[in-house]
Amino acid sequence: MSTNEPSGHEPPTGPPQNPYDKNVYGPPQPPADPYGQPAAGPAGYGPPPQGPYSQPQGAAYGQQFPQWLSPPNTYGGPPAPGSRQLANSGDRFLARLIDTAVLLVPFILLYVIVAQVSTILYSVATAVVAVGYEAAMLLTQGGQTIGKKAMKIRVVSLAHGGRPTDAEFWARAGVYGGPQAVYCLGSVFSLLNVLWHLWDKPYQQCLHDKAAKTVVVKES
Repeated sequence: MSTNEPSGHEPPTGPPQNPYDKNVYGPPQPPADPYGQPAAGPAGYGPPPQGPYSQPQGAAYGQQFPQWLSPPNTYGGPPAPGSRQLANSGDRFLARLIDTAVLLVPFILLYVIVAQVSTILYSVATAVVAVGYEAAMLLTQGGQTIGKKAMKIRVVSLAHGGRPTDAEFWARAGVYGGPQAVYCLGSVFSLLNVLWHLWDKPYQQCLHDKAAKTVVVKES
């Protein structure tokens, strides 16, 4: 038999193919995080692309948040990248308590001077002081009062997350302090107003926030 005849078993013409080679199973895919989302986009750069069924901020809680806003973090963690975080109830209550302490001195003076003449007039006077303090601080301090500065929270526009208009600041101050002018009933409304954010969803707004279309966020 001639040695030049084909044997029927041709040797491979290249290196053996690795069963794990990317040409067999396609290009490598980015690893998924524990919640089923890719850790990065194509080539490992940036977040995964947003598809038509992507969920907005807060969707895991059954809530709809604008892109710039995140729900409050119970454990004190940072907000999602590129967003601001709603202030929690504890910070808001402490801020309001500090502001009330600031107003206590003028309220006492008004009580000594005005309440002896008329309790109704005293209610009107305290309402004017409360509205004036709230509006003046928000307008001149970039959406913060003394209490909000201490707790590092700020009032921003719900529409875009920036500074509300002057009219919105006045509306917020008016709904917050104005009802105190109504003797007795005004105090009941004020209490309901500051507690409203405890059950309001999804933005945790008080009634004066709703009137002004504002929310309160943590400072980054």
